[in-house]
Amino acid sequence: MKSKNISITRRDFLRGTVGTTMGLAFLTPSWLSASIPGGPQAKASGKSLVLIVRDESVLDSGSLVNKQVLSAMLEQTLTGLTGEKEMNRAWLSLVSPEDVIGLVPTTLMNPTHNELIEVITESLVAAGIPQENIRNAQGRLVNLESITALISLPGLKAHWLTGIGTVIKNYVLYSGAPRNYHYEDSAKLGEIWHLPQVKGKTRLIIVDALRPVCDKGPQFDPRYRWPYKGLMASTDPVALDAIGLKIIQAKRDKLRGEPWPLSPPPICIEAADKIYKLGHSNLDNIEIKTIGWTQELLI
Repeated sequence: MKSKNISITRRDFLRGTVGTTMGLAFLTPSWLSASIPGGPQAKASGKSLVLIVRDESVLDSGSLVNKQVLSAMLEQTLTGLTGEKEMNRAWLSLVSPEDVIGLVPTTLMNPTHNELIEVITESLVAAGIPQENIRNAQGRLVNLESITALISLPGLKAHWLTGIGTVIKNYVLYSGAPRNYHYEDSAKLGEIWHLPQVKGKTRLIIVDALRPVCDKGPQFDPRYRWPYKGLMASTDPVALDAIGLKIIQAKRDKLRGEPWPLSPPPICIEAADKIYKLGHSNLDNIEIKTIGWTQELLI
């Protein structure tokens, strides 16, 4: 989907009034005001479901991941999101043994934990997906033509070019020219989800929120990484980034004891909603469901 004749600037974003639950927004032309589909998990009300699963024991005092606990969290995530009673059936409601599945982790600054990739792979195989049909699909050189289903696995983090660098940004290397998507504060990132080799293939997004990073880099600073000990999941990429932004912003404000807004502003979230129609950015259109540990949920 093209965004011809539309130029979204930081000034537009800061002066807008839409999406005040995120504290920032921009104005869009009237012809873009059509309703947004909420995806497979949308309720009758049209809301998108974002599930947050947390367990205090998933990390030890040295931040090592307990894979047994993480596996249980994954099962809660899948069954809670799909409504199925057990994990195998939950997976098979999203993918089939005939699918070639690409897992898309984050690789830089706050990489997706290897343990999460491992438990997801193991659970897919247990559900009947052939091992050879499961591939790492992150990077410029991935052949997406043969992949029929994508499972996005980004790490929750702030980003120095996009404000937030989690779900919508996770496919940027598929564009073949990432730098072209970092102009105008990265407002056009949602366009990548409409590229022919990508469009319609994402079956599920699971955000690694075990140890998010709330400041933007570009160099990783351990002072801004904290043990949230969670997984976040949805079929709506925009809703996930909106909730991830809420968590990151709340953590930043708490660290400073005053508002500490992200810069650049995360224009890509609302642009993905209003222009690219990828999902819901307004928190009024998002249903948040939580399971497990509740300390410092930040939502």
